[in-house]
Amino acid sequence: MAGYLNKVQIIGNVGQDPDFRDVSTSQRVANLSIATTESWKDKATGEKKERTEWHRVTVWNDGLVSVIEKYVKKGSKIFVEGALQTRKWKDKEGNDRYTTEVNLTGFDAKLILLGDNGGGRGMSDANDNASRPQAPQDPAQVGIDDEIPF
Repeated sequence: MAGYLNKVQIIGNVGQDPDFRDVSTSQRVANLSIATTESWKDKATGEKKERTEWHRVTVWNDGLVSVIEKYVKKGSKIFVEGALQTRKWKDKEGNDRYTTEVNLTGFDAKLILLGDNGGGRGMSDANDNASRPQAPQDPAQVGIDDEIPF
């Protein structure tokens, strides 16, 4: 295989309310902090252990930013899919610092709301307008006639 792949998928809980900023007159960005927790039982002691990892997520897609503004808050369980990117910046003392984050940009970025708040219904990606109402799944609700007309 001659290609490359930079794809990250995370399911976790939002650690604090999302942060929004305008980077230009037409571009809004959302920043999230998502926690994923791994649990296991210590074989030696039998006690339950946990380890939490924190993931920085930056959303550059206007459609996804509007979904986050409406539906995502601290504690929300979400699925995100994007690409890893490391950026370099300088701290107050002038030292070089590096931050690795998941970027949701372009047509392949995804966000799915999970849990009680989203009910699994809030799937959105860069090609989707998440504000559209969801179609009912039960054929009886949409008035589909079971009788074949021919």
